[in-house]
Amino acid sequence: MATVSGRRAIVSWNFRHIVHARKIPLYNGVNKGQGYKEIAIHTPQEVIDYEDE
Repeated sequence: MATVSGRRAIVSWNFRHIVHARKIPLYNGVNKGQGYKEIAIHTPQEVIDYEDE
């Protein structure tokens, strides 16, 4: 859904299936093969910006 709707990123805690370093290139390969742009996939920890830092 995120790819088809043109989202730039997915944020997920699902390390087993979604946020998996070996699988992310495969997801993007399918996207590219179907004519879609690549999508960034991150954990919440990677995208949260704390003002205290």
